[in-house]
Amino acid sequence: MVRFSQEIEELSLLAERKISSQIQEIDRIVDRNQWKVIEAFQRNKVSDFHFSGSTGYAYNDRGREVIDEVYADVFGAESALVRPHFASGTHTISTALFGVLRPGDELLYITGRPYDTLHKVIGEAGDGTGSLKDFGIEYCEVSLLEDGGIDWKGVSEAISSKTKVIGIQRSRGYDWRSSFTVQEIGVMVEKVKAIKPDVIVFVDNCYGEFTEELEPTQVGVDIMAGSLIKNPGGGIAETGGYICGKQKYVDQAAYRLTAPGIGREVGAMLGTTRGIYQGLFLAPNTVGQAVKGSVYAAALFEEVGFVTKPAWNEKRTDLIQAVSFSGPEHLIAFVQGIQRAAAVDSHVVPEPWDMPGYEHPVIMAAGTFIQGGSLELSADAPIREPYIGYMQGGLTYSHVKYGVLMALQTMKERNLL
Repeated sequence: MVRFSQEIEELSLLAERKISSQIQEIDRIVDRNQWKVIEAFQRNKVSDFHFSGSTGYAYNDRGREVIDEVYADVFGAESALVRPHFASGTHTISTALFGVLRPGDELLYITGRPYDTLHKVIGEAGDGTGSLKDFGIEYCEVSLLEDGGIDWKGVSEAISSKTKVIGIQRSRGYDWRSSFTVQEIGVMVEKVKAIKPDVIVFVDNCYGEFTEELEPTQVGVDIMAGSLIKNPGGGIAETGGYICGKQKYVDQAAYRLTAPGIGREVGAMLGTTRGIYQGLFLAPNTVGQAVKGSVYAAALFEEVGFVTKPAWNEKRTDLIQAVSFSGPEHLIAFVQGIQRAAAVDSHVVPEPWDMPGYEHPVIMAAGTFIQGGSLELSADAPIREPYIGYMQGGLTYSHVKYGVLMALQTMKERNLL
């Protein structure tokens, strides 16, 4: 059994005493979300026959149809599209955007430049990749203010007659800023619709599900997307994504996923149905475990002098814990330490590499049961200044503690503490 240094053990005890009130609040949110999910299952009369598989076109697959209804219920939306056919969160977001945008329309992100993997989706005019710009869809963004808030003057000046969709990224991505709470997103909806009432508000909800009692579609968001290998899959769903919101927009996304005139009516679930249902059932509790781990990590890293965002006592609205390091050595040791704590591939030493979809070398710790499953404990970072590491997930609080302690131990072994 690993023996951490006495200094690190003492810091761990100090951090846990400090965060006790935060843990109680997280447990309260877990309860509310768990009950919400159970009641959605009950209202939609989920039964074991809904877990059966389907083949071919999969017409009249009641398990597939009911999981859509359950998701819509849980997220307070008119409609939902939940499918294993979405390969990633980026694929799901892309499908939603291509579903509602047409040539000549404009997509305006008001939360600054979106996550790196969406840059290729936005693309460049004439790039030949089938990007938004390749289809004649314009893109504009309004940078955030220095304090991480929305630049409302800039937004009001940027919205024009051709602005069709307002994009909001809930999570911080690779930025040193606070993620946006559901309440803040509700204010954004009110303000942009006061400027242009017919604008469609889209939210990238990745990493945010079940961290608060409400979801963005419950405060006026028109369409929203996320990944099943993040929060709502509960660590059980093996692949997939979801899109939910107003029915006409979800239907448009469904036509993009399959084909016009077909939409959501076909699509064999390929043996994934039970895992998607069970993952959603487990998600509130599993997300709570991960959020507790993030709070613990913030408290512990602050004890050794690193700056964290959010701080241990700040409100949480996603899974991501950012830690600012003084140089690449600390950052690499942090990520490699998280990998050392994995149950899967702990013997592998991650190194920075040019990962597809990213603009700088990236180092990733991902000892997961599901490849890329970021509800499981993982960490990643672009190797660029400022040197910020991003930790997320953890199926159990104990595993997150182990990972954080191992990261500190790795730094200590390399004389970086």
